[in-house]
Amino acid sequence: MPQFKISTHKKREIIDITPKVEDIVAKSKVRSGVCTVYVPHATAAVIINENADPNVCTDIIDALEKMIPEGVWLHDRIDGNASAHIKASILGPSESIPVEDGKLQLGTWQSIMLADFDGPRERKVIVKVVSQIM
Repeated sequence: MPQFKISTHKKREIIDITPKVEDIVAKSKVRSGVCTVYVPHATAAVIINENADPNVCTDIIDALEKMIPEGVWLHDRIDGNASAHIKASILGPSESIPVEDGKLQLGTWQSIMLADFDGPRERKVIVKVVSQIM
């Protein structure tokens, strides 16, 4: 199954992975189907949102920080990253994107992004592209 690794450099970071996913979709030769992008990590997520303005990603991180502060959760007694687990759980580990004519059907301003809430780390991203069955 196609996959790649992304190294994050900050504790909380959102990285555009669209080009890597597009490359996997192109190599799959699937003309019509679905692409699922998944991260097998409890403190990271996959999101789709605007990335043309980097302030959107900053705003997402800042909003999550305000809603889910660090240091007030039971799990923090174990390894101090409970807020990362909660943020990743709310956003989710995967996104599915339709594929048509061999291309991801993202909106004009949409990008697929890895959101890491417990970096810096090396994260694995798994991509599964399946054909539409008629």
